[in-house]
Amino acid sequence: MTTKPETTQEGAAADRVELTDEEWRRRLSPEEFEVARRHGTERAFTGRYWNLKTPGRYLCVCCGTPLFASAHKYDSGSGWPSYWQPIDAARITLRTDTSWGMVRTEALCAVCDAHLGHVFEDGPPPTGLRYCINSLSLRFEPE
Repeated sequence: MTTKPETTQEGAAADRVELTDEEWRRRLSPEEFEVARRHGTERAFTGRYWNLKTPGRYLCVCCGTPLFASAHKYDSGSGWPSYWQPIDAARITLRTDTSWGMVRTEALCAVCDAHLGHVFEDGPPPTGLRYCINSLSLRFEPE
């Protein structure tokens, strides 16, 4: 876990956000807590943002860090919001996930360690990546 400040979209340093489970429970809905803090997932095609096409950006539901832009969102057919790149790669921590008998790359918020989803190498150009992200891990801010 890094303790150095991360850079926000506006260029200011964002301090690490570290709260107890009880503090996170007070800030989040039970569903958001299960996904973002307990590494859960929502069912495909049920999240609030999987099919949203409104221009704007997607923030971490836990700490408010801007993570993804609607300009980088695409329809992957997976049933989860999918992006071919984050706003800033430094805002996403990648970690090997071996749960459920699979080897995947987990995506977490670099500021607060919220579980976002997973990254796969089957996305569109120019990156070839698919950030498959739970709607419950995000909050949308329209332009």
